[in-house]
Amino acid sequence: MADYYLVMRGKGPAWDHSRGRREQAGWDEHAAFMDALVDDGFVVLGGPVGEGDGDDTLQVVDAESELAIRARLAEDPWGEDMLTTKSIEPWSVWLRRE
Repeated sequence: MADYYLVMRGKGPAWDHSRGRREQAGWDEHAAFMDALVDDGFVVLGGPVGEGDGDDTLQVVDAESELAIRARLAEDPWGEDMLTTKSIEPWSVWLRRE
């Protein structure tokens, strides 16, 4: 069974709370970056947590280490000022529907 990481990211200080997630400045660039992470197999699952846009996002990431995750997310055009990394936790998958 593979080991993954759960990455929780929250709205940073540059987030415009009067606008939706897809209406934020630089959305298209951020979305293209995240799509590329999925295409690379780095992000397995991801999206907002909670109703609508949610306050936080959660990604299931397939990576070698927390350091590797931080390095990869540092390339996000939104940066930590738009999406702050709140936590990165290892996750061992013991149950899976085949």
